[in-house]
Amino acid sequence: MLRIALPNKGRLSEDTRELFNDAGLEVRSSGERALTASLGGEFEAIFVRAQDIPEFVADGAADVGVTGWDLVNESGRPLTSHLDLGFGRCRLVVAAREESGVRTLADLARQAPPMRVATVFPNITRRFFENAGVPADIVPVSGAAEIAPHLGIADVVVDLTSTGSTLRVNGLREIDTVLRSSAHLITAEGGPRQGDAARRRDLDDLVTALASVIRARGQRYLMANVPREALDAVRGVLPGLNGPTVIDIADHGRYVAVHAVVSADTIYRTISQLRALGGEGILVTRIERLVP
Repeated sequence: MLRIALPNKGRLSEDTRELFNDAGLEVRSSGERALTASLGGEFEAIFVRAQDIPEFVADGAADVGVTGWDLVNESGRPLTSHLDLGFGRCRLVVAAREESGVRTLADLARQAPPMRVATVFPNITRRFFENAGVPADIVPVSGAAEIAPHLGIADVVVDLTSTGSTLRVNGLREIDTVLRSSAHLITAEGGPRQGDAARRRDLDDLVTALASVIRARGQRYLMANVPREALDAVRGVLPGLNGPTVIDIADHGRYVAVHAVVSADTIYRTISQLRALGGEGILVTRIERLVP
């Protein structure tokens, strides 16, 4: 069976376990500190640090991994993303002290001697500034990069942020975005163990299962009875995946039943529009899986 490397702690680990559970691949381990587990009896999981997962997958210790796209890029290893899992979203940004007057990369390029950049991501940062043509001395740090400018260790930082609030609290202003990141399902370049057809089928099935859960999370299943004469207008309200399903009600009266998959973001307005068209008996349910 496929061996899948999963984050062993933190929010990334929690979100990953939730996704696999929702896909019917429940994490079954002998205890909270177990280093391995079964995933629904279909796959084997190993739990390691998120930053080590690119190395485990690239070296063949795991066939598949779940980790942040920032960590994949920092590793520089030949890896392939098969699915953006949609959680762990953040940005890797360049930030300078608010009082420095620096507002753009061009402002940084005019500084002499070359500026010092503190970051936990030296490889990504080095490539970014080289591609931008901005001279920079990279100062690797193990954490809390945002304090570096205040200690005189560096002039600017390249750090992860979700909302930018931590940077603002520490008197830093965002200058540019280096990378947008989220959790991805990755394999070594070319897929797991090239030439092994069974493992490739297992990978395809895994991607389909996880993608069906992700796709369903932003959708709702709506059912309603609507007047037959309003059906054309209802179709405009309920486009669904391929248009609404229309079902005759047993009494063949003036009403028909319509079923459709609709966006969760628009469900309030959709119900209001259906009621205005004479809809009744409206039922909305969550969707666990959605395979188009």
